[in-house]
Amino acid sequence: MRLDAIGLLDTAEFIVSPNYDERPPGTDIDLLVIHNISLPPDEFGGNGVIELFTNRVDSQAHPYYQSLQGLKVSAHFFIRRDGSLIQFVPCSQRAWHAGVSNWQGRERCNDFSIGVELEGSDFTPFTDLQYEALIALTRCLCNHYPIQHIAGHADIAPGRKTDPGPCFDWKRYGDSLSCGLIRRSTNNTPP
Repeated sequence: MRLDAIGLLDTAEFIVSPNYDERPPGTDIDLLVIHNISLPPDEFGGNGVIELFTNRVDSQAHPYYQSLQGLKVSAHFFIRRDGSLIQFVPCSQRAWHAGVSNWQGRERCNDFSIGVELEGSDFTPFTDLQYEALIALTRCLCNHYPIQHIAGHADIAPGRKTDPGPCFDWKRYGDSLSCGLIRRSTNNTPP
């Protein structure tokens, strides 16, 4: 697993999203943000997330999709239930994944973070294959960028977001990394 000069991962399928822009000049990428997503909610394996991140959601395909009209979002990476990786935005660019956010007094987390979406929900445990892919991806990103912290979306947008949710096993993830980078601001522990 390797990243090229602009931050494209050689083992990921690349599907370009229009939902990104330039990072502010001189900004270090030092935060990794973990999310969960499923579209329709709590359904896995379809193309809803890809359609959302590429602005192709059909608002008539599912009642929930009507609430997504005009939404322009994307993460850098999406890890499916089978562990396969899709990349939507090169890491050198600012993906629109965090929204209104704050980490340790720094606002606009999109400026200095990489966003990783796990196919899942707050109510379903993640798969072993997802943890394996996330751990390998995290190690690769930490070797390439000066990442100092790993947090959940709920940690950078408390009260507004809940992901990656109580089913995400922070201990398993952190123990597998053995790097001490996980510094979370909330007590969102697995059930």
